[in-house]
Amino acid sequence: MRIISGKAGRIAIKVPAAVARPTTDFVRQAIFSILGETIHGARVLDLFCGSGALGLEALSRGAASCVFVDEHRQAIAVTDENLKKSRLEGGRCVKAEVFSFLSRDAATYDLILADPPYWKGYGDTDLAAKLLALENFPQRLAADGHLVIEISSAQQTPPMPHFRLIARREYGSSAILILAHPET
Repeated sequence: MRIISGKAGRIAIKVPAAVARPTTDFVRQAIFSILGETIHGARVLDLFCGSGALGLEALSRGAASCVFVDEHRQAIAVTDENLKKSRLEGGRCVKAEVFSFLSRDAATYDLILADPPYWKGYGDTDLAAKLLALENFPQRLAADGHLVIEISSAQQTPPMPHFRLIARREYGSSAILILAHPET
């Protein structure tokens, strides 16, 4: 796995064993092609960061900062290692359960990237739906910001009471949801 483009383009990054399904190069390229110039100078939040690949890509392409959040110690250690190896500035790793972090975080972000473990069916918690239903979550996104969530392409688009769906794009077993505030 590698950073695709920007200042740290082509640098190989590690993936922790705790990450069962890292976002592929192809899907990351698609996300950042869609977002285009909105990345430059953005404050980014990478939830369920795993290896940090999404946030690292954002920093490499000119984001001002990125907060990487994951509850797995190994994921945070590998993300920190990837940050150091890439020599990208503005990254900060936080070992925390995502929903706990969001309940106490008061910052606003221009771009929020979320790649929760996929919902597989009955009995699993649909973390994407849980995230979209959070009352305090819309306040974390800047008025003109974007929220990008990766889900399984087999999954229906979850209800989103606080956001507007701009696009759903499918790439093999992954689907990308691009969202914004309803009024923008």
